[in-house]
Amino acid sequence: MNNITELKTSDFAFDLPQELIAQDPLEDRSASRLLVLNKNDGKIIHNTFKHITDYLKLGDCLVLNNTKVIPARLHGIKKETGAHVEVLLLKRLEDDNWETLVKPGRKIKPGTVLQFGDGLLEAQVLDVVEEGNRILHFRYEGIFEQVLDQLGEMPLPPYITHKLKDKNRYQTVYAKYEGSAAAPTAGLHFTEELLEKIKQKGVSIAYVTLHVGLGTFRPVKADHILEHHMHSEYYEISEEAAEMINQTKQNGGRIICVGTTSCRTIESAADENGFLKASAGNTEIFIYPGYHFKVLDALITNFHLPESTLVMLVSALAGKDNVLHAYREAVKEQYRFFSFGDAMFIVDNVLE
Repeated sequence: MNNITELKTSDFAFDLPQELIAQDPLEDRSASRLLVLNKNDGKIIHNTFKHITDYLKLGDCLVLNNTKVIPARLHGIKKETGAHVEVLLLKRLEDDNWETLVKPGRKIKPGTVLQFGDGLLEAQVLDVVEEGNRILHFRYEGIFEQVLDQLGEMPLPPYITHKLKDKNRYQTVYAKYEGSAAAPTAGLHFTEELLEKIKQKGVSIAYVTLHVGLGTFRPVKADHILEHHMHSEYYEISEEAAEMINQTKQNGGRIICVGTTSCRTIESAADENGFLKASAGNTEIFIYPGYHFKVLDALITNFHLPESTLVMLVSALAGKDNVLHAYREAVKEQYRFFSFGDAMFIVDNVLE
């Protein structure tokens, strides 16, 4: 392992053929393939996601992120000129104000009024903030969520090249609290039936919330990873979830996070002893090799972009060499990558 201060973004690069980027979800969510990686010795087992139960045991706790993706992409016009604009809602602030990404942004200055859906929704630009994001104040009749549902599109990642036939396929089956600009995609593999089967095995399920921001798709531009700044995301952990996770730890069970967002939520909220309290707030936690996990024992995740903060996070758990070897194996075996792709389970003792 390199010294942490010397870790470069390029250390997390790998070759990914374009055709392995999944463009559509499978009809059966749980039919995705599953690569099981032993985080200690790098050994790999190939399976199917519906058999994830083979690797779970009585007393484990699965941590799921129950955020719900909002139809956050809006197409409209500049009221003054009629020029087309695209707005992506990133983060709800207060009083109908949102932090947004506006394209083309250069001419959208404070005071500019934007219009959507023939005036059903209007927005005024209040401010330009970090990285050129705009703070917009929205005006509308009725309930904002209903207007958004009528006018907005699902904010699919830039590597998905066409619209979804069914926008619910970019939601987990347990999505509950609206606020994300992207789905916690590791959760897309679960069906109601599979979750029921998991519970019947004596595995408890704790729900936490982290509203996923656009930082998920932002490339790391810094050469050295320590120079990268993570974007802030809002999270909540209920009394019930904190208690369930703490109890599992005390009883010697494993905490298995579904997705990097669930992982980042509980790691942000834990004290040095791995104890969680009910809490809510913003996190900018950046997990990379050298990080000591306080709560998490194992991780269910998708296959991520080269040189991304997500590959760095999984490398912190399983070791960079093990992870890059597993990714090369996944490419060789033609696994499907990214949001609608296949899954990986990183764990320390594989039950065969």
